[in-house]
Order: sequence, then C-alpha cells, then structure tokens
Amino acid sequence: MIQTQLYIDGQWQSPIDNGTRAILSPADESVIAQAAEATRADARLAIAAARKAFDGPWRQTTIRDRARLLNKIADLVDRDAEKLARLESLNTGKTLTESRTDMGDIAATFRYFAGLVASESGAVNEAPHHVISRTLREPVGVCGLITPWNYPLLQAAWKIAPALGAGNTVVIKPSNLTPLTTHHFTQLVAELDLPPGVFNLVTGGAEVGAELAESLDVDLVSFTGGAYAGESIMKAATGNFKRIGLELGGKNPNIVFADADLDAAVDYALNAAFFHAGQVCSAGSRLMVEDSIYDAFIGRLAERLPRIVIGNGFHGETQMGPVQSAQQHEKILGMVQAGIAEGARLVHGGKRPAGDVYKQGYWLEPTLLTDVTAEMKIAKEEIFGPVITAERFRSEEEALRAANDTPYGLAAAVWTRDLDKANRMSRALRFGTVWVNDYHPYFPEAPWGGYKASGIGRELARIGLDEYTELKHSYINLAPKAMGWFGA
Repeated sequence: MIQTQLYIDGQWQSPIDNGTRAILSPADESVIAQAAEATRADARLAIAAARKAFDGPWRQTTIRDRARLLNKIADLVDRDAEKLARLESLNTGKTLTESRTDMGDIAATFRYFAGLVASESGAVNEAPHHVISRTLREPVGVCGLITPWNYPLLQAAWKIAPALGAGNTVVIKPSNLTPLTTHHFTQLVAELDLPPGVFNLVTGGAEVGAELAESLDVDLVSFTGGAYAGESIMKAATGNFKRIGLELGGKNPNIVFADADLDAAVDYALNAAFFHAGQVCSAGSRLMVEDSIYDAFIGRLAERLPRIVIGNGFHGETQMGPVQSAQQHEKILGMVQAGIAEGARLVHGGKRPAGDVYKQGYWLEPTLLTDVTAEMKIAKEEIFGPVITAERFRSEEEALRAANDTPYGLAAAVWTRDLDKANRMSRALRFGTVWVNDYHPYFPEAPWGGYKASGIGRELARIGLDEYTELKHSYINLAPKAMGWFGA
C-alpha cells in the first residue's frame, strides 16, 4: 500500500488534521494508496514557505543555476522513468506504453526549458549615451500550480519547468484522484539541494485549490481542468489581481474532406478519439465528414471498433484502458444516452464491455454515434471519454461554420490533399492548435492553449516561460544634472 505525505518547507509531513483519501484503481476499484488530504491550513503553511523562500535565498540564484536544476530534474525523471510510468498507469488506467511516452516527454520538457533559460539575457534599449536602458524579465513570485487527473505528471511538468526556470517558487496541487506520480516526482526534487520552500506539494481537494487562488501571497495561479473550476479560480484570483493561466479543455472538430487519404484519416480518427480512453483535452471526439464519403468512412470505423483491445494497461496487448473514475464513467454513459434521445444513432459501444473481468472498474466500450447534428448537446459539450460523434457536412463553408460554433477553441484537425484548402481552413478555424493530416502531436517548442472558453494564456514554447515572468524597464541615468525648471 502506497502512503503519501505533504512536502512543505523542505520537510515531509502529514496534514495538520491527519486527513487521508483512499486512491482507487480504475481497473478494479481496489485501494492502491492512502494519500495525504490537506486542508486550507496546510495550504497556508506551504504558501508561507514559498513566500519566505522567494523573498530570501532563492532570489540569489542565477540563470545558470536554474538551468542546471532543470537538467538535473530531467536526469532524475529518466532514472526513475519506469517506476513513474507504472505509477501513472496504476493511478490513471492508461496503457503502460502511453505512460512511458509521457515520461520521455516530461524529461524533454525540462531539458527544453533548461536550454531556454540558459539563453536568457535582458535586452539593452537604445538610449542617450549617459543612460542605461534595459528590458528585463523577472520572476512573478509564488506560483500556485493546479493540475488535472488525466495527465498528472505531464501537465505538472509543463508548469513546474518554466516556473522554477524563471526563478519562482512553487506550491503544486495535483488532482486528488491521481496524486501518485507527482508525489514520487517530489521525492526526486527532494534529492536536490534546494532551499526549503522553493518546491512544495500539497495534495487535497477543492479547498486547497481555492486557498491557492484566493491567497494574497500567491502571485500567479496556473490551472488545468474543467471550465466550472476555472471560472471559480478566475474570480478568486481578483483578490490581489494575481496572474492566471487557465487551460480548460475543448470540443475539438476532426474535419475530413472527400479528397483526404481515407486510410490515414480513419486510422487517426480512432487515435484522436480513443487515445487514453478519450480523456484528453484535445481529443478529436467531434468527427465531421464530407457527405460524399460519410457512409464509407463510418463503415470503416465501425469495422475496426470491435477489434480495439480493452484491458488492463499493464497488459502488452491492451490498446485502451478504463476511464479514471466512477463519476466520469457515469457522466459519459449519461451523455451517450442523451445523444440517443436527441436522435443520434448508436453504431457501437455505449456500455460496459461484457465479461467478468469488466464487472469491477470503470470500463467502457469504444463508442460511435452517427446522425449527429451541430445543434445536439453531444456535438457542443465535452464528453471526455471514448466516444466519437459523427456529423455530415456538404461544403467547406458549412464545415468551417459548424466547427467554429462552439464556446471552446483548443484544437482542431483538417484532412485534405488540397494544400490551398488546408491553408484556408487552418487560418479560419478559431483554435489554438490546428493539425493538417495528423492528430495529437505537440512539441515543447510549440505553444499550447486555446481560444475562448478553452482558457487564458499559453503553455510550452517561449511564451510558456514568459507567462511566469514580469516585464520590467530598468532606466539608469549615469550623469544626472539639475533641470532648473521649477522655481529656479
């Protein structure tokens, strides 16, 4: 049985009230860990430690010190990659192959920001010869980082690397459903010679996140998760006008034109929707297919769905694991039934798989709903599960109008051999990422984030580091002289 603790001011400790939460396996609902369950009082201790460290010794670290730190963290992630991957699959239900890929991406993220930080220098502005005018980037201060349950450590890395690299101190709160890899990551950080309070881990529920958002001693809060919680954080952050970064999910169209490479488009449509059981903020669950190839395309999808291997993520043949929680399981089933009630046709799935092995755990068959129209709830709301909803369109204009008719704007994909059309669609789609003839790739060098209700700000890339800095103009007059203007 795994036991986790809080990490505050350089020390492992239990919550003040000794609270714990049972962590369940998505595969069989067994208790796999007892996690420390913090309260607001614990969060306040962590914030105070981060504040003291930021105002104290951490401010003296150099760019080179911080770049070396990020590279050391990457090395430790590589060293413990297999253990971290197994914890991730145990806690989230995703396949071990997916988790191993995540660990490589996490190490790459730290190394990317290490290189970016190492190249930092202030810009010297043009000014009179007796003036030194510089544009500087300085750390924001204490950063509250709140991460989701679907990619616990990857999303943490996207925040921790630029936050520490820019010179901030950190209080991180992982989802109370999936804290295990963040806890082990904190053990790795504890091996390093950091001043107490620079890095703090506080596991717990919504009240911990609320404290991070409301505290006047937190200078920035970065949150990845649902829109409702994001709205609450945004409102709470107004107390001291703290900086905010929000990544709030999406309803992502995967648009297939008749001139696309259909073999590739079918294959990627499955990957877009069923990778990590569809529990991906950029999942391509909203499939839009041109009318002339719609029936043939759906037929190909329907042939492959029954062949998807559903099972425990630790089994080598498994292609899709369970969804993460009972709440998520119930929500997905409810949305499928609501879609059927609205007139969608269930082609495959929509239920728990047959067999004794699937009686415990949060299992769902890969699901395909056709005859979906843009007005239906399932075409507009994020499902966050292994479900494809398929719509027809008859023209480029219709596809574009329907795709943009969503409150979200995280990611979209276009499938066509016509490069002119691909360019037009890429420019006209109001989404933070638009893939053409591909789905899901991302790179640390490319920005990630969305338009509209998909959030505020960007992660990764150069801008992902800038999010954790304040911009300052430093002006030094080397030869001041009296002006003699007033009362001379």
